Amino acid sequence: MPSSDDLHEWVTFDDSDGNTWQFDVTFMTSNYMCIYGRGCPGVFTELAPEYEHGCCTYGAHFVDEDDRRSVEAKIALLTPDEWELAARADEMGGVIYENDDGEWVTQSVDDACILLNRPGHKNGAGCALHQAALARGERPVDWKPDVCWQVPIRFDDSTDDNGHTTYIIREWKRRDWGEGGVEFAWWCTDDDLAFVGDRPVWKSHRDEIVEIAGEEPYRLLVDYLRSRPDGVFVPHPRVRRPHEAG
Repeated sequence: MPSSDDLHEWVTFDDSDGNTWQFDVTFMTSNYMCIYGRGCPGVFTELAPEYEHGCCTYGAHFVDEDDRRSVEAKIALLTPDEWELAARADEMGGVIYENDDGEWVTQSVDDACILLNRPGHKNGAGCALHQAALARGERPVDWKPDVCWQVPIRFDDSTDDNGHTTYIIREWKRRDWGEGGVEFAWWCTDDDLAFVGDRPVWKSHRDEIVEIAGEEPYRLLVDYLRSRPDGVFVPHPRVRRPHEAG
């Protein structure tokens, strides 16, 4: 097997509509899990787990108007006891604004997203939207900005000269943050800190994968993973040990 610091295994298949899907099998079968509130160092240049910011330090960027409108509707449902900084939002003229680059983003308060409840809040530190969704028995993916529930899963597409598009689902890498990726520490997939889960990503992040790709591509992925006779895949570069499909 070729030696590489970032060797990944991939699978590609077509769905019943003729769409081509490519999945990062190495990440899908890894034991990555979000460690927010469990030692996550955050995204400052230095380790800072005591702030409990996770990746909320720089707030959320919205992918399109639908994303923004959907989140605005959920914010309107938050009660003052669910959202620590609700009063500050009123003082600042709202939660979401258009920055100097023409991007729609959430406001920041004291170096973190305005929607982030800080340590000491009665619901604990964490995204007010995420907490409110769980309290109502709903999915956080239906409440949060797209980038907030997708990371560290990355959705890309590539169109060939014949106009055929391949949809790609892989791990989110530092380079995906663009120039901003150089400015903060990206611990999710660049370090072994978060590779401590007891289930593979394709199980623990089922909702996110289905929301991105749909039921059929997810089922095809699962069928493939379960069809492998030995259930052993190329281990993730951060851990370098086999992971079974389960």
